[in-house]
Amino acid sequence: MKIACLQFAPEIGTVQENIQRADNILRRTQIPVNLDWLILPELAFTGYNFHSLEEIKPYLEPTTSGISTQWAVQVAAHYKCHVTVGYPEITTAEPITQYNSIVTVSPTGVILNNYRKSFLYYTDETWSSEGPDRFFSGQLGALGQVTLGICMDINPYKFIAPWEDYEFANTALDNKSPLVCVSMAWLCHLSPEELMLDPSKADIATVSYWVERFQPLVEKARDTPVYVILANRCGMEKTVCYAGSTTVLKIDAGGVSLYETLGKSEEKCLVVDLNERPKFQVRGDGR
Repeated sequence: MKIACLQFAPEIGTVQENIQRADNILRRTQIPVNLDWLILPELAFTGYNFHSLEEIKPYLEPTTSGISTQWAVQVAAHYKCHVTVGYPEITTAEPITQYNSIVTVSPTGVILNNYRKSFLYYTDETWSSEGPDRFFSGQLGALGQVTLGICMDINPYKFIAPWEDYEFANTALDNKSPLVCVSMAWLCHLSPEELMLDPSKADIATVSYWVERFQPLVEKARDTPVYVILANRCGMEKTVCYAGSTTVLKIDAGGVSLYETLGKSEEKCLVVDLNERPKFQVRGDGR
């Protein structure tokens, strides 16, 4: 399977400009003809750092039929691949509800899944409701058995659940998902100046934290590998800095390996062939 993660720096509220930015990155990327899956960040085209329902209201999109979904359908047809993109959803049926969602479409434009974020971050809580279903684990078209999440989903619930509950990782483990995908707008603690220092270098502290949140998969690793795709955004919004560092991991009985990771401020489409050997060993023998 070949997957691609589009890491870029959308600006809050500039939807058309953000779409153009994503299109430009794709145009200058050598996309393989047999790409299986293209994944974009959380709230990819609207930006993330909204502080109220009133502020995000002009950018809410009807369930699987707004501009983000339309873009996904067009791009899926062009590259003949599955596409997953994050967007701010508003339901059209009563009661009207807002969600932080990701939609996945097939190469033929069929809506395969609309997942609504389960664990909300402080910023989401100002406008979004919790998704009614805790994460998604199931068949995702020709991609097979997949577990999907959005950013905060990999953390302890509201940061008050015990660290060792590993709610998201255990969901993937219990459902025997060989593919785990998380669409993100993950923040970092770096200053703007630090972000621009070696922009092509990953934020190692963030990547290490992500690996820690999949400890159950490491401890119970089998010979059949699990591939973990962590598709983040980069850049700044207002005073908030994002970690970038989009990462693709392989977890099996040999430990944790890393195919590749993007830089913390790198706007680029990362293409990974999961049939190839990962570049780096992160942790060996399940330790």
